[in-house]
Amino acid sequence: MATNRSETAVEDRWNVEALFPSITDWQTEFSQFTSKEQQNPLTEISKFKGKLGDGPDTLKQALEEILNYERKLSTLFTYAHLRHDEEITVDENKTAYNKARMAIYEFQSHIAWFQPELLSLSEDKIKSYLDSPILTDYHFYLEKIFAFKPHTLSADQEELLARSLRALSSPHKAFSAINDADFVFDPVKDSHGNELELTHGKYAIYLRSQDRPLRENAFKTYHGKYISFKNTLCELLEGQVQAHLFQAKARKFNSCLEAALFPNHIDPTVYFTLIKAVREKIGSHHRYMNLRSKLLKLPKLHMYDLYVPLMADFDMKLPYKEAEELVIESTAPLGKEYQETLREGLQKHRWVDRFENKNKRSGAYSSGCYDSMPYILMNYKNIIRDVFTLAHEVGHSMHSHLSHSNQPYQYADYPIFLAEIASTFNEELLMQTLLQKAKSKEEKIYLINQKIEDIRATLFRQTMFAEFELKIHEYAENGVPLTPKLLDEEYKRLNEFYFGPSVHCDSEIEIEWARIPHFYYNFYVFQYATGISVALALADKVKKGGNKEREDYLSFLKSGSSLYPIDLLLKAGIDMRTPTPILSAIEKFDQLVTELEQLTG
Repeated sequence: MATNRSETAVEDRWNVEALFPSITDWQTEFSQFTSKEQQNPLTEISKFKGKLGDGPDTLKQALEEILNYERKLSTLFTYAHLRHDEEITVDENKTAYNKARMAIYEFQSHIAWFQPELLSLSEDKIKSYLDSPILTDYHFYLEKIFAFKPHTLSADQEELLARSLRALSSPHKAFSAINDADFVFDPVKDSHGNELELTHGKYAIYLRSQDRPLRENAFKTYHGKYISFKNTLCELLEGQVQAHLFQAKARKFNSCLEAALFPNHIDPTVYFTLIKAVREKIGSHHRYMNLRSKLLKLPKLHMYDLYVPLMADFDMKLPYKEAEELVIESTAPLGKEYQETLREGLQKHRWVDRFENKNKRSGAYSSGCYDSMPYILMNYKNIIRDVFTLAHEVGHSMHSHLSHSNQPYQYADYPIFLAEIASTFNEELLMQTLLQKAKSKEEKIYLINQKIEDIRATLFRQTMFAEFELKIHEYAENGVPLTPKLLDEEYKRLNEFYFGPSVHCDSEIEIEWARIPHFYYNFYVFQYATGISVALALADKVKKGGNKEREDYLSFLKSGSSLYPIDLLLKAGIDMRTPTPILSAIEKFDQLVTELEQLTG
């Protein structure tokens, strides 16, 4: 049984007290900050309305007021969302979280005039601001705003759009509530008839079990819950897609995809290039599925056979503290300073909330804000996959730490397109460390298979997700209603193509679309696939290079959003406008499959 939050040792919890000693302290500061009775920072911001054309000094003051308010609000929000995710059924935490979200919506509504007014200035005035030494620290920040001129509405319309954000986020919030709090799964039986508890965290463990009846029962029971709610879950996903479509049309974009990629200056061809490259090389994935089928001695794989380790008599489990040490050790190629910062964060400053507890948010993530330490949510279960998850989230957190430490607030947060590079890079470092330590042929087989699985799950699977996400948005754009039947059929078709003839696509897999939270994130998943491709290329550069290659990579981690992401990658030597990084990653996948064939032949 999952333990109650109150039973979790302090050392196993993240250090939210570094932000606010208690929820009471947060409530006091939040109330003071948002009070309408005292001098409200939002009122100070309003004083600049109608004056942005007065000169660079005035614009700089307005920017500083807005960013300072946003910065403080992000700290308040960070605490509230961390406390909420610890135990999402606690009313006090849920209330704080919703208050913080409402404050963000209010802030966005309050400053909705800023961008339209700035973009209403003459071309000469805009050019003078971009050339002004007074605004040097905000040059790229302003450049990105001015790029939005064709997609910016009047001040009144912008305010209306900003006020719609809370309502438009309801589908995602409702999905999170039903998935993370309301769903209680029936117990499942193993091959001996023993009943076992099924949770989100334990589902991943059961799929890796050598007990095939347990895997099958867990797979069917887990997805059966989503099947029971497929109509509700379909409406929630439809609502989220319609929210994306509304925002895209309101801002005069040609598609939801274009609207999602435009802020990071990413051409949609990058998305299509990824899908095309993976589709053309899908035979590599089918080849591995065929090898997996042979090694497991199964005439045909089922969907619940895709994650079980290939070595029946060999498994790797690590308690959390050993995993932590291993992850720290694996980062040695990035230098002592990086390594020591990480050690202090994990072991002294308590960056990580380590273990599953009742009603804790499922999965894992890295979070935080400019004025906080990075925070990592885990649901650690001692399996090797969780060690890689820890390395993954550590990559995010160190990226955030280095970016926040080396960039001013306006450039501190790295763009989403770059978000999965450092995380996957650290997974590759961990894998190299484990392979170096391997003591037997069996262990090497286990690890190579694990690496193959990483690439499979991150490159092939996430590209499949990207195809599905693109398709459901295209349906909405063409006025085709999303129904459970349509979603089931589309998802099954993609699974059959991606997994190939060696895999039987069990009927339950059709509903998997209903449990993927990333489909609510507005074209996020493709960046896992592009991210692993870039990460593998950069890791190869650092591994084969010297100090320069290491410093170039660390410089990339410190760059935040000081340039557009494609330009930052070009500086690091990677061109994502071409299929080359994707094809190189698939080539590495092929090489690993060949090595696995030789070791098991």
